Amino acid sequence: MSVASDAVAVRRGPLAVAGGLLAAIVLAAAADTVIAQLALAAGAPDDFQPLKAPSYIFLTTLGILAGALGWSIVRKVSNDPRALVRWLVPTLVLVSFVPDFLLYGDGGATGVGALLLMHVTVATAAVVAYRKVMPLS
Repeated sequence: MSVASDAVAVRRGPLAVAGGLLAAIVLAAAADTVIAQLALAAGAPDDFQPLKAPSYIFLTTLGILAGALGWSIVRKVSNDPRALVRWLVPTLVLVSFVPDFLLYGDGGATGVGALLLMHVTVATAAVVAYRKVMPLS
């Protein structure tokens, strides 16, 4: 075994990648369900649409798939993808908070707080999956 072969990036097959992304979606959606139910029990408005399963499951799926596309692009174009991801992921999560703050009038502090926590949960599940099935190195 040569040193050069150890430096080659690991590539997973499409089924492994799809399975990893599906697992991330299922786990993140399950965690989001717990967060939504806790927020509703803590006083978030019952009619706050973002805490309804169809809304957050759709957006969780969309976020994880869009993130996978971005992760793939970073892997291909960056000379140092780890360094780029280290600041890019937290920055994008913070930017994703902006629309949630605009919903404060409808969801109050509890509803918006739950949404912020959901963003972090989805990002965490996504990054763990991406690192397993689409490693940066």
